[in-house]
Amino acid sequence: MITTNRKKVAVLTDSAADLPAELSEKYSIRVIPLYLTMGEKTWRDGVDITPNRFYELLKTSPDFPKTSQPNVADFQQVFLQLAEEAESILAILVSGELSGTVASAQAAKNLLPDIPIEIIDTHAVSMMEGYIVLEAARAASQGCDLGKVCAAARSLLGKTKVYFVVDTFEYLYRGGRIGAAARLMGSTLNIKPVLEIRDGVAHPATQVRTKRKALAKVIQLIEEQLSPGQPIRMTVVNVGADREAAAFREQLFETFNPLEITMTDCSPVLGAHVGPGTVGVAFAVV
Repeated sequence: MITTNRKKVAVLTDSAADLPAELSEKYSIRVIPLYLTMGEKTWRDGVDITPNRFYELLKTSPDFPKTSQPNVADFQQVFLQLAEEAESILAILVSGELSGTVASAQAAKNLLPDIPIEIIDTHAVSMMEGYIVLEAARAASQGCDLGKVCAAARSLLGKTKVYFVVDTFEYLYRGGRIGAAARLMGSTLNIKPVLEIRDGVAHPATQVRTKRKALAKVIQLIEEQLSPGQPIRMTVVNVGADREAAAFREQLFETFNPLEITMTDCSPVLGAHVGPGTVGVAFAVV
């Protein structure tokens, strides 16, 4: 039964956004989980298994994990639940080039023509996506209508970025992202690839010998995109590398003095492909 005391807009995202739990709770953001499968076992990302537990299994399992989007029925169920809480729904989702999540959401929307639902493909992942979600959620928390909440989200499209320093070529190889020769060369020369999300997909930004130099290169890449004193928000993400991530956070804080700088675990949906030891940073120009 639909209640009469509903908020104007409910904001929905997926687990690939890497939103820290305290932020999703603060702004009442609903997170729909993607699926992780390893061998005969399937989990809902962030519901049935934590990132750290998944990465422990990843190091020892002979099976390379598979990931899959929420299905149409999953979205339909969540849309119906949110329609009891809000007059309209905005779903802000992981890049359609990387996942079928947007397609599932659109199919579910088509089955519910009486519910006002908008879907935004962020062409992003991790907190590159998460910052767009947060911008919309802040507007929704202020009582803005669906049009204004959508506009808030779209105002950050193209203004967020994420870089990942990958510790080993092993998981890129196991996932079919690189060949055996590249894997061998990378391991032999201790090369650390730096990946970025551009046009909705992962691209190599550069590759550097040693992780320390690779993280320094990320700082340089960010500096090249900013004007002096330009305000930004930053989030350090990591795949089972909390200590390195904390040290990198200090470097970023000293270099950029951001408005805020948080830390979060990288979702296994992405972390499975880049592997344990990966450290990255997402940022939003504000």
